[in-house]
Amino acid sequence: MASSLTKDSASTAGSEKTFLGHPRGMATLFMTEMWERFSWYGMRAILTLYLVAAVLDGPLEDRKVLAASIYGVYNAVVYMAAMPGGWVADRLWGARKAVLVGGVIIALGHYTLAIPSNAAFFVGLALIAVGTGLLKPNVSVMVGGLYDGQPSARRDAGFTLFYMAINIGAMFAPLIVGFLGENVNWHLGFAAAGVGMTMAVVQYVLGGRHLGDVGKEPAKPASAEEKRSVLRKVLLWAGIAVAALAIDIAAGTYDIEHIVNLLAVLGVVVPIVYFVAIFRNPALSAEDRPKIKAYVWFFVTAVLFWMIYDQSGSLLTLFADEKTDRMIGGWEFPASWYQSVNPMMVIVLAPIFATLWVWLAKRNREPSTPMKFALAMLLIGGSFAIMGLAGAAAANSETGKVTVFWLLSVYLVQTIGEMCLSPVGLSLSTKLAPKLFVGQIMGLWFLASATGNALNGWTTKLNAPLGDAVYYTMWAVVAVAAGFAFMTAGKQIRALMGGVK
Repeated sequence: MASSLTKDSASTAGSEKTFLGHPRGMATLFMTEMWERFSWYGMRAILTLYLVAAVLDGPLEDRKVLAASIYGVYNAVVYMAAMPGGWVADRLWGARKAVLVGGVIIALGHYTLAIPSNAAFFVGLALIAVGTGLLKPNVSVMVGGLYDGQPSARRDAGFTLFYMAINIGAMFAPLIVGFLGENVNWHLGFAAAGVGMTMAVVQYVLGGRHLGDVGKEPAKPASAEEKRSVLRKVLLWAGIAVAALAIDIAAGTYDIEHIVNLLAVLGVVVPIVYFVAIFRNPALSAEDRPKIKAYVWFFVTAVLFWMIYDQSGSLLTLFADEKTDRMIGGWEFPASWYQSVNPMMVIVLAPIFATLWVWLAKRNREPSTPMKFALAMLLIGGSFAIMGLAGAAAANSETGKVTVFWLLSVYLVQTIGEMCLSPVGLSLSTKLAPKLFVGQIMGLWFLASATGNALNGWTTKLNAPLGDAVYYTMWAVVAVAAGFAFMTAGKQIRALMGGVK
């Protein structure tokens, strides 16, 4: 798609090429993100299944519960890493360098996962988390930088196009990585994800000339004293973590759930601390303060959305593996292939939504951002209502399995909700953020996913004692109630947003 160029008839008098009507640098970021997401979603598609099959010990049911918890908390760690990653870009390197270094580290992580060793497996996961923290928030910041001074609706359309890149990579990844991992060899699947990340780095380097000055310099370079202060704090907390782990192991009380629970707590505490720090920062102006207050509303709503949505890679994948009929003729397709359904639907719906927002904006009928978020919550609640019915149907079935149409319906409703929240939230983060905090506010957006997944470290454990029907219905009711609450508070939230739409 990067070669699909047209001439720009605007201010450059036809001399500047565009990418599908957007800035030429979008092609570079589009392809970089596409391959990076291929690597991430490919690895993620087989992570829970691999943990159950080859890493964890004990009875099957216990392994499944722990695998779902580890999956949720690991996702939380990856998204929490976006906060320091945003700080590194804002204060040290600039977004351009942060994305490059992050991409190289991610590739190393995937190739480390390809080594058949449990120790290498956890090292690889750590590398991927660090690299994604550097890359993920800052590539989105660079997308926003391409649209400086342009209308809000055009920026939203640009982020929706960027969101298509994410989902093209996410669609093909489970088909390739999932097939290799489940049907050939788990580690070959992880290696294929590494090849995808290598392609992302190559694309980014080759297309860098089209990005101009976007992301070259940090927004507010840190002083030497600030650098020393941050380094001391990092070393202190790292030392405390290592010491605590060593004591736990020496005492003979170590259990992986200790780490899961600690990281789940951090996933909740970190955003609270970070919002407090932003509000107490003297650089935050009186004009920007209400916008950050509005952002808190969007953040909390996004946390609940992602808590429900991201169970697709854990509980819903296990449901697909055990309680869904996957036979085509005489062949049973891999359970991980279900992870391609949502991105496939996004690819179809993304251009429709991008066109819809612009069309409605021209007629002054575009729903407000709070209304879009409220709709997203109603839809994600509806998806889990369907899952509750699917769980009941599986329990009452002679085979203990349901048809593919249950999960397909769930993913369709979730995808429509996702289109109302995720690309809109990305764009909103760049619009509400004060200029000195753009990278860190974008990190906060990804931290909403971290907090939602951190909560999954605990909430998914309720599935076994409650059963599918009760568990999914419970969260459906919570999400729908949250959607109506957000809708009711929409007027007050718009007032806090000021002139941002």
